[in-house]
Amino acid sequence: MRPILMKGHERPLTFLRYNRDGDLLFSCAKDHTPTVWYADNGDRLGTYRGHNGAVWSCDVSRDSARLITGSADQTAKLWEVSTGRELFSFRFDAPARSVEFSIGDALAVITTDNFMDHAPTVQVKRIAEDVEDQTEESALVITGIKGRINRAVWGPLNRTIITAGEDATIRIWDTETGKLLKESDKESGHQKTISSLSKSADWSHFITGSLDKSAKLWDTRTLTLIKTYVTERPVNAVDISPTHHTVVLGGGQDAMNVTMTDRRAGKFEAKFYHKILQEEIGGVKGHFGPINALAFNPDGRR
Repeated sequence: MRPILMKGHERPLTFLRYNRDGDLLFSCAKDHTPTVWYADNGDRLGTYRGHNGAVWSCDVSRDSARLITGSADQTAKLWEVSTGRELFSFRFDAPARSVEFSIGDALAVITTDNFMDHAPTVQVKRIAEDVEDQTEESALVITGIKGRINRAVWGPLNRTIITAGEDATIRIWDTETGKLLKESDKESGHQKTISSLSKSADWSHFITGSLDKSAKLWDTRTLTLIKTYVTERPVNAVDISPTHHTVVLGGGQDAMNVTMTDRRAGKFEAKFYHKILQEEIGGVKGHFGPINALAFNPDGRR
């Protein structure tokens, strides 16, 4: 494995996303400036300037024409990928945490944090083909979740939205009515904050990573627990290989949270597990701090 080191951000990274073709990599960080890189050699292609808070997540449309970003500055922004031009800004009463385009890119799901008197929400926005027609109006607003929602993603055929976050519960919602369809079992589910969630290439299953030092594989439709991967440190980031039977976990504890007695904490390598056998099959070292974000290239080779 030959590492490519990409330098450009000035604060910790928060999120990574490849485009569908795998030739571009988008990165978000606490330094307010989402960045796009050439995936094959790590050269920086450009930056998206306009946020004035940490950028927590991003997603890119299927044709790689548009980027959406969610930020602590209480906005989610739409960008033109090729020029870096800001197309539209969705304003909220709280930080925007998780963003994702639907299949077809006509909708976007955006979550907002609990902030001051505002409870966390999951909001669906219509994405207009012509920017002139774009509005801030929400097609759906889901409320009633306690604690921050760290990830919200679309289920198969845009029929459901899957959410996970601080209360350690995964929920599946109907996108037509906003009704809660299923939630994860307290016994078999995570016991601490769910930090990350990533879908398989065919959307039939997804993986969650948690601060309870485990990652879990779930069936997208039934929310049945399929596999559990146990590690010895909090999991901040997870992904499923699009081509092999492997999953990758990353994490580690911040130095400020490591006690003198917990000598094993603070290991900062990405660990690979066999998806079916649940066994650890390898690791990649290189980072000097916790891993916050992971993404497989769609070709499965990076």
